[in-house]
Amino acid sequence: MPLISNFFGIEIRMHVNDDKQHKLPHIHAYYQGQRAVFSISDGTVLAGKLPRRQRRLVQAWIEIRNEELIDDWELAVQGTAPSPIRPLS
Repeated sequence: MPLISNFFGIEIRMHVNDDKQHKLPHIHAYYQGQRAVFSISDGTVLAGKLPRRQRRLVQAWIEIRNEELIDDWELAVQGTAPSPIRPLS
């Protein structure tokens, strides 16, 4: 599962060809042994959980980088590794 971004100790990953597990375009966020799956379209948590602060950071990042995330999702569905996306700073 390629790492597409990393900020404030949060790793953001996207599965290649993972449109079967969760039908919606999504990312996986990891923070200190915890994991959550977020919808790319609106930042909704689809599975798992993160601490509130980290969840909000991921949701803000999704909103800011939405077009890039959609482009990466299209690459992943086609079996191509997604591109890195700038972190929050």
